[in-house]
Amino acid sequence: MTALTRRERLRAELERDARAAARRITEEEGVEGLTVAAVARAVGVTPPALYRYFDGRAGLVRAVYDDVTADFVETVARAVARQDPDDVSAQLHAATRAVLDWSMAHRAGFDLLMGAGFPKVAGEDGIPTVILRELGRLFGELFARLLREGRLPHPAEEDIAPDLVPQIRVYRDIIGLDLPVGVALLMMTCWRQIYGLLCLAVYGHLRAAFGDHLPLFEHMMDDLLGLLGLTRSPHLRVG
Repeated sequence: MTALTRRERLRAELERDARAAARRITEEEGVEGLTVAAVARAVGVTPPALYRYFDGRAGLVRAVYDDVTADFVETVARAVARQDPDDVSAQLHAATRAVLDWSMAHRAGFDLLMGAGFPKVAGEDGIPTVILRELGRLFGELFARLLREGRLPHPAEEDIAPDLVPQIRVYRDIIGLDLPVGVALLMMTCWRQIYGLLCLAVYGHLRAAFGDHLPLFEHMMDDLLGLLGLTRSPHLRVG
């Protein structure tokens, strides 16, 4: 493997530093504060120097989005990997808890990926389906395993409202798994509850009553696991 030249190393370092600065600016100021000039100031170069690495502001936004998404999905995947590989209940519980914990620790990241900041980046090529595909596939593989093992109760397609079926098919196709429509609907049923709790926790809705969101989260998890024919695992590893 050929070693990098000094110039190549410096360029790689500048790109890395610029991506880190862009993410930091987004976390502190929101995506509105992310500009080529702001990143250039942060890394000590002129704005034109960054055009070698990024296609203007849109390129910086996409870089931040990709880095935040990778961090998020990797965090959830690590939580799953810490569980007993035969314990799907623990894997689903740990994955969902990791989604919550990451969102609370990275509120600006949550805002960018799934919150109020998302419409500001959704026009970039491919972004609208990234989280749906990456996170959906991670959870979808666990649902698919339950299905293969014959222990996932789900509605028959003919029992689902006809106007909903085409939308669920699109959702399933983006995830990229060959699941029955009823299983994909189960996934969306779970996600709409999870997303509601995430917004409640991240944005502090109903904080006067639910300042500690974990009891509500655990109550939700018992309901969702029950919906899937599962019970809470005594071997769950969190953290």
